[in-house]
Amino acid sequence: MMTAKECRTRMKPMDKLVVLARGLGTRMQASDGGAALETQQARAADAGMKGMMPVAGGRPFMDYVLHEAAEAGLTKVCLVIAPEHLAVREYYGRLAMRRITVEYAVQERPRGTADAVAAAEAFAGADPFAVINGDNLYPTAAFAALRAAAGPAGAFFRREPLIAGGNIPPERVAKFALVQAGADGRLVKIVEKPGPAELAAAGADACVSMNCWRFGPEIFEAARRIAPSPRGELELTDAVQYAVDTLGVRFEVLRMSAGVLDLSCRGDVAEVGRRLAKVEVQL
Repeated sequence: MMTAKECRTRMKPMDKLVVLARGLGTRMQASDGGAALETQQARAADAGMKGMMPVAGGRPFMDYVLHEAAEAGLTKVCLVIAPEHLAVREYYGRLAMRRITVEYAVQERPRGTADAVAAAEAFAGADPFAVINGDNLYPTAAFAALRAAAGPAGAFFRREPLIAGGNIPPERVAKFALVQAGADGRLVKIVEKPGPAELAAAGADACVSMNCWRFGPEIFEAARRIAPSPRGELELTDAVQYAVDTLGVRFEVLRMSAGVLDLSCRGDVAEVGRRLAKVEVQL
């Protein structure tokens, strides 16, 4: 049985999306013998704007991200960016769009993913909203599942289909946070940086987190209350765990058997471009 709070949230259709696009992009910037980039791609990488990197046919990667969201009915978008990312505002300010509207929230300093979500509080208000990484391209089915959820939820990806259907190598997937669900299908724990024993115990059908969430306003309280991680950042996974353990928020675990395209490193660019070559973007 749903709580009164979950009932109120369920009555509100989710049409808002927050995209975490402020990242420093240090792995893209590194000149460590990685793949060579075209001039425009290199500029976007060096500026920490991975989402604005031109891929198939010259369109920014972010266009494809927003296209998939629009396909699922998410129409109000907030891009969380750095103060200096004026090129993002300029690009979407002049782009003709009929399916989505784009707003912006500024994360003044790179203080972590929970801090980035907190920057979008005015945009989200009391409404349910989705949160994703700006350097991942999620399938439309993941957005649709989040929209259909009865309340707070996460779209989590089974490891084997994630590897088979996307461009993320197994060694990278092995570093992703593991998701543990209870018998009721609700999130119990997120295991960051799982070790070999934890990976083996989880089994081949284990799900990992790719930061694909449906939140209510409780996440902002959680983001304000958590302490910095050992890396010195306010981590979204810590905020979610705090919401579960302390605030009593019940996150539905949505298990996805699909791939995700990841634009984390320079070596990802060519393969991502190849896979998107035939996609017709409609915003």
